[in-house]
Amino acid sequence: MKKKLKRNKNFNENQKSFYFEDYLETNQNKKKFENTNISQDRIYMLFFFFFCLVAIFSIKITIVSFKKLEIQNYNKPTQFVVLRRDIVDRNDILLSRNVKSFHAAINPKLVKDKEKLLLKLRLNFPDLHIKKVREELANGKYFYLKRGLNQNDKEILWALGEKGIIFEPFQSRIYTHANLYSHVLGQIDYDNYGISGAEKYFDKQLKNNELIQKPLKLTLDTNIQFIVNNELNKALTTFRASGGAALLMDSRNGEVLSLVSLPNFNINMRENIVDKNYINKITKGVYELGSIFKTFTVALALEKKLVSPDTIIKNIPQSIKCSIHEIADIKKHPKDLSVADILIRSSNVGSTRLAQKIGQEEYKEFFRKTNLLNMSKLELEEIGSPFKLRWNNKCTLETISYGHGISVTPLQAAATYAALTNGGNLVKPTILKKNEYKIDKKIVSNETSNQINSILRDVVSGKNGTASLADIYGYNVGGKTGTSENYQNKKINMNTFISAFPMDKPKYVLLVMLENPQPAPDLIYNYRGVKTKVNRNEAGWNSVYVAGKIIEKIGPILAIKNKEFYNNYVAKKSN
Repeated sequence: MKKKLKRNKNFNENQKSFYFEDYLETNQNKKKFENTNISQDRIYMLFFFFFCLVAIFSIKITIVSFKKLEIQNYNKPTQFVVLRRDIVDRNDILLSRNVKSFHAAINPKLVKDKEKLLLKLRLNFPDLHIKKVREELANGKYFYLKRGLNQNDKEILWALGEKGIIFEPFQSRIYTHANLYSHVLGQIDYDNYGISGAEKYFDKQLKNNELIQKPLKLTLDTNIQFIVNNELNKALTTFRASGGAALLMDSRNGEVLSLVSLPNFNINMRENIVDKNYINKITKGVYELGSIFKTFTVALALEKKLVSPDTIIKNIPQSIKCSIHEIADIKKHPKDLSVADILIRSSNVGSTRLAQKIGQEEYKEFFRKTNLLNMSKLELEEIGSPFKLRWNNKCTLETISYGHGISVTPLQAAATYAALTNGGNLVKPTILKKNEYKIDKKIVSNETSNQINSILRDVVSGKNGTASLADIYGYNVGGKTGTSENYQNKKINMNTFISAFPMDKPKYVLLVMLENPQPAPDLIYNYRGVKTKVNRNEAGWNSVYVAGKIIEKIGPILAIKNKEFYNNYVAKKSN
């Protein structure tokens, strides 16, 4: 019995042991299940965390992409609609064009560190008015930092990485030759309106949508303009002149091939120029041009059949009294001079004698025909008006005969010379290239024109002429000098030479003017085949010299454009 109980006891112990083992296994499975749930929660949390990161980055990338796409679309060339026509020269060389540009503005509300921005601006743009920028930033209102940015400034500002800097697009006008046409082309404002020069005169035509793809063609020749500008700049240095101007015009139709006025300025730069020396001296300046008026006096006397070129005017004194004034010749001339010699030698007293023969009424009629005393017409806004001539003053008739007491623009003088040399046909100067040109009127006969041409040729080629330095071989140049005082400042000389060529059948008129030139004693002149130095500052020693240099260089270009001219002159020279 006891043994049985013992066995049962063992049995129970075994049972207990078995039960215990089952309990542990079940308990372990339960813990394992609980651990698995915890791991899954962590996975879900990590997944959610990474999902959020991906979502945030995706949203950010999408926003940036849209901004980039917006910028790319904004800068697409296809969206650039030009608002103004191109301007080209007679050979289709581009002179001005509208391009996309930017203003730099600042929105102070977007600037986080204003002092840091000011420091960056001061370092990169030392010429910038930092004090004013600081005031604008403090004001808190949107303002412009720089208008009309160039590409370099735009890149510098962009690299600053400042959100407050805004780039505003607009259409700017670029001028491909900068200073070269500053007195012809003019400028436009930031709203695309012409404010000066041809840009203002042709403003409506240049903004005509129906013609927007067709450039506005001018009569100017860029190659010739460059040469004239270059030679004139050299002259300002050589003769220490304060200013100068030159005009080349086709005497048959009035086309202006070159118009230069110095000093000039870069029309790509917007500067407020108040110095009067920067005016367009050819069209706006009004001057006493001196002895070039003697040509008008001689032409009028010939046209009225009062004299012939060979008529001798006897007993011409060295000086004469006119009211309280004395009219005299600078050089001593023979007492008896032919009408041609009066012009060739440039005699003031001789011209006065001719004027007295002509009379006041005939002069008035001549001025009416030539429009010399009225505002000239050209497709520019900057046009000067001649000073009113007072006929009731004593000696007016006598003094205007040699170019004193009467003031005109160089453009008017050149236009009148063109008429006198082209057969007597008055042409309208123009800078607009046209298919046909109208002749205004006839101011002298063909006979008078031929007589004047012969005399002007002798002024250059004759032994007594005053313009021998312009006698460039092969181009048959004629012309007349003029040395005078500035109408408004008697201390300043105005030296002028108006030439025409080729004189057997003139096609071109060239005017060269120097303002207050000084002697050039170190300059070696080729005076009638002899190398020499002089210490004089009359027009024959500076304006004529410059005109000769210009004609020598532009002659071949004009010959290329004109086969007849080439065959008659350049080919002969080469043979």
